[in-house]
Amino acid sequence: MPRATYICGATILRNFFVLPPVHLALLRSMSHKPIQTLLNANEEWAQRVIKDTPDFFAQSATGQKPKILWIGCSDSRVPESVITASKPGDIFVHRNVANQFHLHDDSALSVLTFAIKEVGVEHVVLVGHTNCGGAMACIEAAKDAAANPGASTALTRWLTPLTALVRSLDLSACSASEALNKVVEANIIMQVDNICKSEPITTAWADPDAKKVTVHGWMYDLAEGRIKELVVRDAQA
Repeated sequence: MPRATYICGATILRNFFVLPPVHLALLRSMSHKPIQTLLNANEEWAQRVIKDTPDFFAQSATGQKPKILWIGCSDSRVPESVITASKPGDIFVHRNVANQFHLHDDSALSVLTFAIKEVGVEHVVLVGHTNCGGAMACIEAAKDAAANPGASTALTRWLTPLTALVRSLDLSACSASEALNKVVEANIIMQVDNICKSEPITTAWADPDAKKVTVHGWMYDLAEGRIKELVVRDAQA
């Protein structure tokens, strides 16, 4: 196999293998296969939609009026449109790691504000799910915090409120799976509480002329494919 010599300043680096062009093309093809699969699937889907509803995309391009804002987890196993059999335009969406709603998070707050004031949603659903990797990480972080505080990262900072919630729960008598479910459910309730305290919701609830907005807390079961409602809040709650 060909070798190459690279000169970096005064340093000469030898014996780097150089792949023939045909091998490079194969590697590129393999690495891009998931992307091409998505593009091909999109083309097939668009053709099916046009065949079934010829004016669907033309109508979709004119605007959106979803009644639901979905605030969920980034987990690939919980795609909101798929698990609710919804169409494009049915659900306004914001997703992040462990379905958090921080009161200082401008991203989430801007989505909520736009959803209520501009889109006109009537329901905000905060959706967590079983076997949540973020919740698992926080359980471990709560155990290890004293012995091994670790370095601060964007992820650990993001999950700090959830880790604090874990520390506040009594999980001593729970099995690992029971503890995880308890944390996931408590997290859903906490995020619903945060949404209800947020300026967009309190303003909407205080305005008698504003459209009614209801906040829901849902839990999706990965093993069963079903959603359970844990809590509902509205202006009278």
